[in-house]
Amino acid sequence: MQGRADLSLSPAGRAQVLRWRLPEAWAHARWLSSPLRRATETAALLTDRPVDIEPRLIEMDWGAFEGRSLAELRAEAPAAMAANEARGLDFCPPGGESPREVCARLQALFADLATEPGAGDAAWVVCVTHKGVVRAALSLATGWDMISKPPLRLTGDTALILHADAAGRIRPAGSVTL
Repeated sequence: MQGRADLSLSPAGRAQVLRWRLPEAWAHARWLSSPLRRATETAALLTDRPVDIEPRLIEMDWGAFEGRSLAELRAEAPAAMAANEARGLDFCPPGGESPREVCARLQALFADLATEPGAGDAAWVVCVTHKGVVRAALSLATGWDMISKPPLRLTGDTALILHADAAGRIRPAGSVTL
């Protein structure tokens, strides 16, 4: 879990991003990025449009789990990890943040975006962010409890497409492989 470690894209990651092709509808989108370097680099590789840094898109704070693998944590303390994972949206690493807290900051972002001048059905906003944030957005959009299987399969080269109404409530509108 990289968490909030401010790492650059690896050469393999950079090569992967350069192979991605974006939907034409995103050609004139507004672009937002997490402040972490790996996200800002990704955005810069994908568009020549201005990219605004949005702090609410920063990766989930993994606290004491940052830099460790899920397999390692499960092997080290199987019962404690299983109990924490069974909490779903309330899973919380020691000293970190829960997915429910990530959902709260995302909901505030979506509400703000929905009330901006020019927001509407045709206004595309591309958010370059991290897996923990995408999973929280999926939970917000679908009601997924993060205990059961995710309602959509998202891989590292999949973009989640959401629709926000005028109040900033989101619902899934599909996904696209880049």
